[in-house]
Amino acid sequence: MMKLSLRAKVLCKLVVAAALAVLHSRTVGAANLDEAQAVGIRESFFVQSGDDYFHDMDNGLDLSPAERRGRNMWLLWTGGNDRFWDVVTKDSAATFDLLKIITSHPSQTYCPSPGGRCDRDGRWEWLGVINEPCFEKPSGPDPQRFGLWLDVRSKDCKPDPFEDETKYPGVKIGARGMTFKDGSKLPVGSIYGYATGILGLRLFPNPNFNQAAKDRWDPERYYTDPNYYNDPKLVKPYRVGMACGFCHVGPNPIHPPADPANPKFTDINSTVGSQYLWMDRIFVYTAKRENFLYQLVHAYPPGTMDTSLVSTDHILNPRTMNAVYNLGDRLAQSVVWGKETLKGDELNNKQLMAPVIDPLDGRPKPMFVAPDTSYSARVLKDGSDSVGILGALNRVYLNIGLYSEEWLKHFNPFFGGKGITAIEIATAEANSTYWRATEAGTPDMALFLLKAGQPDKLAKAPGGDKYLTADTATLDRGKTVFAETCARCHSSKLPTEARAKLDPGGCSGPDYLTCFKRFWDYTQTDEFKMKMRDIVAAPDFLEHNFLSSDARIPVTLLRTNACSPLATNAIRGNIWDNFSSETYKDLPSVGKITVQEPFSGERWQFQMPGGGVGFTRVPSLVSIWSTAPFFVNNQLGPFSQDPSVDSRMKVFNTSIRQLLWPETRGADPGFDGFIVRTDARSYVEIPKRNVPIELNNLVNGLGKAFAPVFDKKGNFKIGPIPKGFPVGLAASYRPLADIGRDGLAAKAEHLRNFGSLIATTVSNLPRLDLNADDAALLAWAAKMEKPLVKLSKCPDYVVNRGHYFGTDKFNDVDGLSDDEKSFGKETPLSDDDKNALIEFLKTF
Repeated sequence: MMKLSLRAKVLCKLVVAAALAVLHSRTVGAANLDEAQAVGIRESFFVQSGDDYFHDMDNGLDLSPAERRGRNMWLLWTGGNDRFWDVVTKDSAATFDLLKIITSHPSQTYCPSPGGRCDRDGRWEWLGVINEPCFEKPSGPDPQRFGLWLDVRSKDCKPDPFEDETKYPGVKIGARGMTFKDGSKLPVGSIYGYATGILGLRLFPNPNFNQAAKDRWDPERYYTDPNYYNDPKLVKPYRVGMACGFCHVGPNPIHPPADPANPKFTDINSTVGSQYLWMDRIFVYTAKRENFLYQLVHAYPPGTMDTSLVSTDHILNPRTMNAVYNLGDRLAQSVVWGKETLKGDELNNKQLMAPVIDPLDGRPKPMFVAPDTSYSARVLKDGSDSVGILGALNRVYLNIGLYSEEWLKHFNPFFGGKGITAIEIATAEANSTYWRATEAGTPDMALFLLKAGQPDKLAKAPGGDKYLTADTATLDRGKTVFAETCARCHSSKLPTEARAKLDPGGCSGPDYLTCFKRFWDYTQTDEFKMKMRDIVAAPDFLEHNFLSSDARIPVTLLRTNACSPLATNAIRGNIWDNFSSETYKDLPSVGKITVQEPFSGERWQFQMPGGGVGFTRVPSLVSIWSTAPFFVNNQLGPFSQDPSVDSRMKVFNTSIRQLLWPETRGADPGFDGFIVRTDARSYVEIPKRNVPIELNNLVNGLGKAFAPVFDKKGNFKIGPIPKGFPVGLAASYRPLADIGRDGLAAKAEHLRNFGSLIATTVSNLPRLDLNADDAALLAWAAKMEKPLVKLSKCPDYVVNRGHYFGTDKFNDVDGLSDDEKSFGKETPLSDDDKNALIEFLKTF
C-alpha cells in the first residue's frame, strides 16, 4: 500500500504538469481571409435569390420579393460553411460525414429501410431529415458526380433555379473549374451549390479536389473500405454545406404529409423546427451502440441539438430546435423588458429598429435604437443572445461554420482541452466576405420569419376538431386556471402593475434577481390574479400574444435540469463574448440549487456561478399541442416519428400529464427523475490518425499506468464502459477552469480536483476487472463518483425534473436550498383544474 500511495503521488505531479501544459493561453495569431475574400470577391458578388420556387411551403404564403429572398437564404444559404463541415469530418474521430448522409450506396446497411439500405426511403425513419420533393433514390452511381450515389431529380420537375451558376456564380478557388486529364471537369457551381435531396444540405465542388486527389479517388472504396474513407487525408470531390433550414424545417402540423419520407412542398413548414431530427445519428452516422461517442450524442433526444457541441463548453446540453412563432409580437414584447446595454465589441452587432405597438392596428412599428442599446427577443434557451434579432441570426451562421478559417482558431473542436477565446465581429467584418454578405441578407430573413411564423392552430389541422372541447364551462375554468397559475410567465399580455414590478431599468444586470422576486411576489397576490383573469377572458387574448414573457427565469425557481442554464459560450471572454450584452454578463448568481450524485443519489447543494448563467428564458406556448415532448431538452414525454395530427396529440396528452402530474414521470429509484445512462457496453475508440494532439500529450504526461489506452498501432481505446453509466458524468467533465471568469484560486482548485481523480483511479486500479459484468464495472466506477462530480461543469444529472407549478411537488421543499425556498409556496391545482387547463391549452 505504501508503494501504491507513493506511485499515486508521483502520478498526481505528472498530472498537474500535463494539465498546466494544456492550460496555456492560446495565441490566436493573425486573422485569415475566408475563401471568397482570398480570391478578391466582395460581398456585392453574392446576390440573394428572389425566386419563388418554394411557394407551396409555409401554407402557401404570399411573400414580397424581400421576404422571398429571406426564405431562400434561410433554406439555401450556407455562407461557405462547406469548408467547415469538411474539416469537421476529418476531426470527428471517424464518426461524422455529411456526404455519407446524403448518399444511398447499397453497402450502407446500418439504418432501417425497405431492403435494409440507408437510402432516400430510410432517411425519415432513421434520421428525421426532410427529403426534398422532386427527387428519387438513385439506382446506381452518377458518373457526372464522380461515382457517388446521389438522389436523382425527378423528370417531371423543373430544374432547381438556385443551381444556375451563370445567374448565381460560385466562388472560383482552387480546383473549381478545373479540367482533368481524362476530360472530366470539376465545376465551379453556384453560390447555393447543388440540391442534395435533403432540405438544408447543399453540395459544393471541393476546391481541394485537384488532379492528385482525383487520381486517388475511388467511390467504391469510399463506401466500403474504412481504412480508405476514414483517412483524414482523403480529399472527396464534394463538400456539403448546411443552411439554417436543416435544423428548422419540419412537417407542417396543420398539413402533415401522408408519407413523411416523401413529402410534398405543401406538407413542409420552414419555421416549426426539426422536431424529428436525430442529431446523434447525424454526428455518428453508423450509430453503433458500442461506440461511446455515440452513447454521448445519443443523450440528445430527437429534435434537440447541443449548439455548443463543436465549440464545446463541456456540458451535456441538448436543446430543442426552435420553432419560430409570432416573431413580431416577440419583438414588441422585447421593448417591454428586453432592454440590454451593449459595450465594447458588443457594439459591432447590427441592429433592427426596435418595435413599438401601434395602437390603431396592434402591429409592431419601428422606433429608434440608441447605439449602445438592444431590445432583444430571446432565441437561445438561456437568454444569452442579448444583442438583438439580427445579432442572433448572424451568430448562428458562425456557429454552423461560416468563416471557419478564423472561428476554429479560438477553440479545439469537439474535444476541447484548450482555452477558448472570443471570435471578434470586427475581425469577421475585415476578413470575411461571407460574413458581410450574410449581414446584408439577414434583414430580409427577419422579414420572412416575421411573415412565416404564424400559429398552427389545432382547429385548422385535419381532424383537429375532435380533440377540442365545445364545453364553454370547461374552457372558462381553464382560462381561470391559466390566468392564476401560468400567465405570469406564459403571456405577453399582463397587468400594467405587473410590468412595473419587472421594469427594464431596474431589472438589468446585478439587480435582476431582486427585481424578479418583486415581480414574482406580486403575481401571487389576489390583485394580480383578479386583473389577469379579466385579461385572459377577453375575446382577443390570444391575438398578438406570444404566450411568453420572454423573461429570464432563475433555475432556482424552475428546479429543472441546470445544464442549459449553465452554458458558458456567451460569458465574458468566451467564444460568443461579442454576441452577448453587458447586461447579460452582469447578471448575478441565482444562488444554490439542489442536485443528486449519479450513483448514490446523495443530495447536495451546488453554488451556481454568476456572470450570465443560471437562467432559462420562458418558452412560448404558441401551438403547444404540436410541439411535445416538453422541456428545453425534450425529456418530458414520449417521442413518436409519426408527424400526423393523431400522433402529435397522443404525444401531447402524455407529455402535458407528466408536466401537471409529476408522479407520472419516469424516475430512477431514489432520484427525482431519470438519468440518461448508456444503453450498451461501449468503448472510446479513436484511430491513431484522428487522435487530437492534446489527448496524446495529456496521456503521455500521466505515466506508464495510463499507457495501455494506446494499442501497439497507436490507436486510442478506453473501456469497457458498462451499460448504465451516467452519460452526463463523462459529457460534462470539465478539463479546464473557464478563462475570463475563474481566478487563479479556482484554477488551482480545479487542478487539485483533477489530481484527486487520478489518485482515486490509481488506488482502485488493482480491483478493476475488465472482464467483469456491467454491475461489477458500475460498482467500480461508483468509487470515482465524488472526484468526477467535483470536475463536472454541470453536476446535475436528472433530466426530467422541475417545473412543478400547480402541483404538490412545488411545495415539497425538504432538502432544498434557501434560494429555492425563497419563492414561497402555492396552492396546488385539483385534477379538474388541470384537465380544464389542458383543454384551454389545446386552443393555442
